[in-house]
Amino acid sequence: MTRILLVRGMLAGAVAGLLVFALARWIGEPQVERAIAFETSLDRAKGEAPDPDIVSRKIQSTLGLLTATVVDGTAVGGIFALVFVFALGRLPVTSPRALSALLSVLGFVAIAVVPALKYPPNPPSVGNPETIGARTAAFFLMIIFSLVSMVLAVQIVLRFHTRLGIWNALLLAVAFFVFATAATSHFLPDFDEVPAAFPATLMWKFRIAALEMQLLLWGVLGLLFGWLADRNIGARQLLT
Repeated sequence: MTRILLVRGMLAGAVAGLLVFALARWIGEPQVERAIAFETSLDRAKGEAPDPDIVSRKIQSTLGLLTATVVDGTAVGGIFALVFVFALGRLPVTSPRALSALLSVLGFVAIAVVPALKYPPNPPSVGNPETIGARTAAFFLMIIFSLVSMVLAVQIVLRFHTRLGIWNALLLAVAFFVFATAATSHFLPDFDEVPAAFPATLMWKFRIAALEMQLLLWGVLGLLFGWLADRNIGARQLLT
């Protein structure tokens, strides 16, 4: 069953990636174009020539973007399916669709929302190239700590729900998750590299678009994979 669910998770992730590509073309690429235009105007004001594109913007915004979203969606879908298989029977959720939806919400919060609160996505013209390694490492550390905190929060609910009641256990788990991620965020380095003249509205729209794409990815993945998993598990139960 694991192999079948893995394939279905990758399929659901690929479909989600295609939809994210469509959304990125609609609401994301216009913000990127405006950010690049802003960077180009700054270079011209300084009398500097803009850096040459190794890959043309047309390829980046079409085939390159499509490849990135589909590959990312497929990989996330495969990992999601493996987590689903591990959680099946270990969490007190009997419905495959409900479990898939729950995992997608937890994944969205831990992987998309919390890291973005510390390190929000920036357009291409924002950021010092010399700090890209440190910024990438800090971002992935934030994701790792957020995921670990989420796993521990789930364990708190499972351990204390009979003793404290489900609502008190949930409140304790949420309090732990908020405290753990806030403490992690406090100790990780800050990177304030936004140019003073960068349009605030453009920055806001870009970050909202990035969050909307993550929401679409996790939402479609949770719902579509839940439907596929429910069909597979239901068929196996009928056969047995």
